Amino acid sequence: MARYIDAVCKLCRREGQKLFLKGERCVSPKCAVERRPFPPGEAGRRTVMRRKVSDFGIQLREKQKARRMYGVMERQFRRYFREASRRKGLTGGTLLVLLESRLDNVVYRLGFADSRAQARQFVRHGHFAVNGRKTDIPSYLVSPNDQIAVREKSRSKTYFRERVQLLDSAAPPTWLSLDVSNLSGTVTAVPERDEIGVLLNEQLIVEYYSR
Repeated sequence: MARYIDAVCKLCRREGQKLFLKGERCVSPKCAVERRPFPPGEAGRRTVMRRKVSDFGIQLREKQKARRMYGVMERQFRRYFREASRRKGLTGGTLLVLLESRLDNVVYRLGFADSRAQARQFVRHGHFAVNGRKTDIPSYLVSPNDQIAVREKSRSKTYFRERVQLLDSAAPPTWLSLDVSNLSGTVTAVPERDEIGVLLNEQLIVEYYSR
């Protein structure tokens, strides 16, 4: 499967906002968006002064922003959009719910990882179980009442032993509950749009794919 292997800080600079792809670095003075608030490349500074962006350009950037934030490639993102279109309710909101329901995102939201990329790696390496069963598919979609837990054999690893101290101050979203002592979390409900704290205008994504 294709994946992005270049410096992820370039993605944040290209979108002009923090996508929180590097964990703690994103909230430190080392953040690339803070130090160089213009797109990467030799023409990066000039693009800031460029003429007005077209409606298509604005829609494209919003779609790219969402893809990069959740670490999803174009073909898979299109599948999520088609699935959201088939379901009841607002397509844009449903799309975000599907993205938030990915296992790697839930692991990140619970505080077990500093970024979605790190969470994806942990899931692929088999460190997590869903409802007691080992699940190593980052795109697995969780449902209400599902329990996500660090597997017993992984809890002895240094990373997870040290992570317990940070989890004491973690504040997962309201649609998730965290059990620090058992290194587990539970999906308590389907997230509502106002519970998904991402700076995205999902309607622009809908308009992009509805052209």
